[in-house]
Amino acid sequence: MNLFQFTARRLVSQASCGLKAAAASKKQKFCLEMARPSSNMAEFREVFAKAKHIAIITGAGVSAESGVPTFRGAGGLWRKWQAQELATPEAFARNPSRVWEFYHYRREVMLSKHPNPAHIAIAECERRLSKQGRRVVVITQNIDELHRKAGTKHLLEIHGSLFKTRCTNCGNVAANYKSPICPALAGKGAPDPETEDATIPVEDLPQCEEDGCNGLLRPHVVWFGETLDPSVLTEVEKELEICDLCLVVGTSSVVYPAAMFAPQVSARGVPVAELNTEATPATNRFRFHFPGPCGTTLPPALA
Repeated sequence: MNLFQFTARRLVSQASCGLKAAAASKKQKFCLEMARPSSNMAEFREVFAKAKHIAIITGAGVSAESGVPTFRGAGGLWRKWQAQELATPEAFARNPSRVWEFYHYRREVMLSKHPNPAHIAIAECERRLSKQGRRVVVITQNIDELHRKAGTKHLLEIHGSLFKTRCTNCGNVAANYKSPICPALAGKGAPDPETEDATIPVEDLPQCEEDGCNGLLRPHVVWFGETLDPSVLTEVEKELEICDLCLVVGTSSVVYPAAMFAPQVSARGVPVAELNTEATPATNRFRFHFPGPCGTTLPPALA
């Protein structure tokens, strides 16, 4: 049975539970208790000590504690645009210079940022447990590579990376840590709303270095309206099907398809712990919930 079937089964069981609760106060109490995740760290630690294959799903909240802009909510603009207006294939086709300014700015910001205690706790946990024959995989929605910088080895970046490019001509994907990524972008990308577009000619934007190609490069990230890499998604599904503990760290659980991952794991009876600054739409589907900054809650959880 695949994860989507598990989700369907969970939804049916939840509906059934609600109907029976209306007729029996005892069962109603049971359902209400099931809807309240535990914040008992000692109880979580007992589960953690027994887990052999741990999947950790991370989102923007982890990187926000390193000072990484999330471009969400009030004030979450670059110049006068929301990220959703720039991170699309259509925006790149219309104005590749503007989109590259946006991503150049983000790349330059990230070169000055460092992993925080949450990133470090995850990487140290992976190293320690691997020596015990236990396995940790990190499935991240983040494109900033801070998990990699912290030392995490088993990493699935479902939305790609700021430091990879893909050629729009030949399709070649390559790591790229140049600063600036091309001469024309040097000093460009300021987020101030009064800043005018650089309007860089296409031929001066990042170009493919494969022999004889010279195609226009784009950031190797998943934009709005694009699908996740099927090979990465397949790896994610394999990991979620065999994990015996799942942590959801610093994610709002509203961006799909990643928002489905942990609920699908929970639907097959695997303990899920959510660590986030606040409750999310998925909180009541999990066994544990630890509110607060990830850099504060995660280190003791994984120590």
